[in-house]
Amino acid sequence: MKKQRLQFKFLALLMFGLFLLLAVYGGYSIITYGNRWFSSSRNPRVRAQKEVVIAGDILDRNGVVLATTEGGERRYQEDAAARSAIVHLLGDEQGQVSNGVETFQTSYLYGFQASFPELLKGLLTGSTRQGDTITLTADSRLCTAIARAFAENEQSAGKNGAAVVMNYRTGEVLGMVSLPGFDPKNITEETLTNPGRPFWNRATQSVYPPGSTFKIITTIAALDHVENAAARDDIECTGGLLVMDHAIRDYGQDIHGKLTMKRAFTVSCNNAYALLALTMGDDMLRRTAESFGFNDNFLFRDLVVENSSYPTTGRNQFEVATSGMGQSAIVASPLHMCMVAAAIANDGVMMEPRLLQSVSSVEGQIRETLQTKVYRTAATPENAAVLQEYMQAVVKSGTGRRAAVEGLDVRGKTGSAESSMDGQDVTHGWFVGYIADEELPYAAAVLVESIEDGQGGGSAAAPIAGKIFAYLKEHGAEEPPAPMAEPTAQPE
Repeated sequence: MKKQRLQFKFLALLMFGLFLLLAVYGGYSIITYGNRWFSSSRNPRVRAQKEVVIAGDILDRNGVVLATTEGGERRYQEDAAARSAIVHLLGDEQGQVSNGVETFQTSYLYGFQASFPELLKGLLTGSTRQGDTITLTADSRLCTAIARAFAENEQSAGKNGAAVVMNYRTGEVLGMVSLPGFDPKNITEETLTNPGRPFWNRATQSVYPPGSTFKIITTIAALDHVENAAARDDIECTGGLLVMDHAIRDYGQDIHGKLTMKRAFTVSCNNAYALLALTMGDDMLRRTAESFGFNDNFLFRDLVVENSSYPTTGRNQFEVATSGMGQSAIVASPLHMCMVAAAIANDGVMMEPRLLQSVSSVEGQIRETLQTKVYRTAATPENAAVLQEYMQAVVKSGTGRRAAVEGLDVRGKTGSAESSMDGQDVTHGWFVGYIADEELPYAAAVLVESIEDGQGGGSAAAPIAGKIFAYLKEHGAEEPPAPMAEPTAQPE
């Protein structure tokens, strides 16, 4: 009998433990995934709320009204170019764009966060409730300028691509553009059938081989794991490093001879970085990549971002060698690569990307204001300082010269990434970098898909980054207005 009682007690404790674990996991899931579940178009509660609540306004950081509701119709900016440039960040009324502000912030826009007194007032007065006003960290004019920069650069005009701009001190996302764009006020049959997938947000949903922009991470790994890496001057580039019967070559069949680490980074030598990867080994390189967020599950509060990955199984020496130059099966989104550059600029500290500047009710009650958050420490300040110097050299005298802006200290890294699309071999052009200025603490990532033969990130993506940095030099990022119950700006 005594033995049976002990067994019952054990089973009771086990059941209680399992119940407690389930409760904890449930709470964690709600906190972590709640907004993702809640904003789903299949949520019947959301559909019902949309019938009785007027959607709140969405403003950019300068008070420009991006979306408002008039006469039961959702209205966007009057300028078609501005609407198209910011549509992937903002979303659209039809929900064609996944996880834009219009859908991901449903709980604020449709009044789910209203307090009991607010709900009671609505019941007593019989008035139609209005959702909260959201002010974003983004700058609509900057997004329009980014889209224009793609169109004006000969190597990117008409190409698909993406760009992200963020404040590397705070994590505020100032710009996010995905191309091709579309006009949310004029979704035609041509838009719906466009093979370029205009509803797809390439800045957050697409992942690409990062190419030579990944050499930022390989360099950090070498500084950590290769003895006296920064002082070496004997890294050998033969122009055709042979690994498992595969020759690794540089752009234009260049042969660089003996190199320092800084020079190898500046000229983006594939041979040198393949050798570095083989020297330190796959585990060391992967560990450093993971310190920058690769293989993590991105659960950012304001944005849904596709995870970046560094392969973990089935690796041979050739795959390890090409990983050092950002190839093999390594993939990352433009937003994540912007975070990588931002972390270097911020002395190794990677901030979580934020998009909500403030949220306020129509009565003026502040529901939320921007709170910055460190996502992770990606590198030591000492190693970040080395990369800051190397990235400066890339723009001054290396592959990123076309990102330079007179009067600014621009630093960065170009990349040309081999990939495949629809069964065809293609090359994508990259530039990631930042302005080294406490008054202009901005990082950017630019990705141009399917660039022409003979082109690279230096000619396809760097000029766009240069125009972004020039815009920021001229206009900066104005201080966002204090949250207001009634926005005074008009659509433009």
